[in-house]
This record gives sequence, structure tokens and C-alpha cells, in this order.
Amino acid sequence: GGTADGLENTAAAFRRAVDSGYRYLETDVHATADGKLVAFHDATLDRVTDGGGRIGSLKWADVHHARVAGSEPVPLFEDLLEAFPEARWNVDIKAEPALVPLVELIRRTGAWDRVCVGSFSESRVARAQALAGPRLATSLGASGVAALRLRSFGIPAPLRRSAVCAQVPETQSGVRVVDRRFVRTAHALGLQVHVWTVNDRERMAALLDLGADGIMTDHLGTLVEVLKERGAWQ
Repeated sequence: GGTADGLENTAAAFRRAVDSGYRYLETDVHATADGKLVAFHDATLDRVTDGGGRIGSLKWADVHHARVAGSEPVPLFEDLLEAFPEARWNVDIKAEPALVPLVELIRRTGAWDRVCVGSFSESRVARAQALAGPRLATSLGASGVAALRLRSFGIPAPLRRSAVCAQVPETQSGVRVVDRRFVRTAHALGLQVHVWTVNDRERMAALLDLGADGIMTDHLGTLVEVLKERGAWQ
């Protein structure tokens, strides 16, 4: 979402990423009081815009008047899908009211192969999957990641197989999540491994060495440089 440049989750930030060569983008979604699906991280407008109030309590007309960093409007996710037709999106459902509008948007636009849905709420992802059916791409929830970690140590654990990837931090509460064994186990199950949020050049390189398939970062230029040095940027 371009957090580092101060214009996070705006069309301008995504344009900068796409113009730099990025084809995989990450954003978050909330629903306004009148059901419009907006790309925005926080539950309220207060932190990054010149407006205020909870998005879920505001109508789209009010949210649309707010400006991120004083200059950029809050976008509708549908407009982003249309503006960047070649991009693939990782979408975090930040609030329950956004679930149905997101699934309906994906279904209406046929964007099944362009959107991967995730959330810190595992039940929310499960409900999205139940509503959308097997065509919806999703990431593992917390219990799935834990099961994958156990399997990486040879410990049997049940794992929901409808997910297409594990999107995880490198460490959690001081405990390492991503190592070579974890990545190999995921790949053996047909799952990609995406690591968030990595802004350090050395950690980016180390994770790529482990076989990570994707890295989420706030520092677009740094990741481009690392990938170019490895001959992996196209």
C-alpha cells in the first residue's frame, strides 16, 4: 500500500508501485455505512487523512472528501481493480461489513485470479470462502500457519487445504516462523510463502535465499534493488 511514502493505500501509491514494475499489490478494505468498499488500513480516518470518524459509520460521500496526507482521496477498491488491470491483489478484510461487498465485487468483475483474500480473523476468511466457493483464493489463518509449522517439524496436524499461500511474519513474539524447513513444507503442500512486513535489505535477501515466494514491504525501492541484484526483477 505504499506506507513509506505517506500516501498509503491511495491510487497514487499504487501507481508508483506499478510504474516501478510491481505487479503484486497489497491493500486493506473496509465498508462505509452505505456499503461502499474502500481501500484503507485503519478503522478510522483520523491517522492518515485530514478527516475523521469511523469508516463504518460514515457514508461514502463523507469518506471521499477526506484526503490522505492532505492530497490524495481514499479510493474505492473497485476503482483500483479497474485502474490496474494487470495487477494481482492481496486483500486484508479489516472489518466484517467489508466481507460481502468484497466477495460480490470479485464475483461481479470476475477477478477470481486477481485477488487473494486474507484476514487476521480466521473465521472471517472462512465465511468469505463459504460465500464465494472454491474459486476464491485465500491465505492460511493463524491455526493453519501453526499446523504448517508443526508439520515442518514432522508433527501431524490438520490443515485446511483450500488456501493457496501462507502469509506470515518472519518471527512472532520472538519465535521464528519462517525458516527453510517451513518453506519446504509449504511448497510440498503446494502453498506459497509470503512474508510481511520486511523493510531491511539483508532480511529481504535472507528470506529469498530460504525460498520465500513473496515479500511485503513498505520500501518499494529497496526490494527492487535486492531483486535486481539477484537477477530476479523483470
